[in-house]
Amino acid sequence: MNNEILEPVICMAILTFFMMIWMYATRIPASKTLEDQGVNLEDLSHPSKLGGVFPSKVERVADNYNHLFEQPTVFYAISFIIWALNMTDSFYLTCAWLYFLIRLIHSIFQATLNLVWVRFGLFMFSWLILALMIFRLSFNVFI
Repeated sequence: MNNEILEPVICMAILTFFMMIWMYATRIPASKTLEDQGVNLEDLSHPSKLGGVFPSKVERVADNYNHLFEQPTVFYAISFIIWALNMTDSFYLTCAWLYFLIRLIHSIFQATLNLVWVRFGLFMFSWLILALMIFRLSFNVFI
C-alpha cells in the first residue's frame, strides 16, 4: 500500500508535463505572430516584460504552468515524506487523490474559462486538503 501514495504524485507530474506542452502549443504560434508584427522577441527575454504582450488565452496557460511549481512542491515533499516513513494509509491516499483532482480542475479552469472566484475556491480547497496532510503528518512525526 505504501507505494500507492506515489500514484497521485506521478499524476501531478504528468499534469505539469501536459501543461508545458499546452503552454508551448499556444506560446510558439503567438510568438511567431508577434515576430510577424515586427516585435523583437529578444526584447521580451525577461519574464517581467511578458505581461500583457501575449493574448490572455496564452498567458493563462503559462501562468498555470508556473503555478504548478508553487503550491504543488509542498504536496510533493509531504507525499515523499509519507512514503519514506511508510505511513501511507487510506486518509493520506484520499487526500492525495483529492489534491490531484482539485489541481487538475484548477488547471483546466485557469487555462480556459479563468473564472477567478471558482479558481480561488479550488486553490483554497487544495490548500485545505494539503493542510490536512501536513498537520496530520506533523502530529504523527512529532507526537
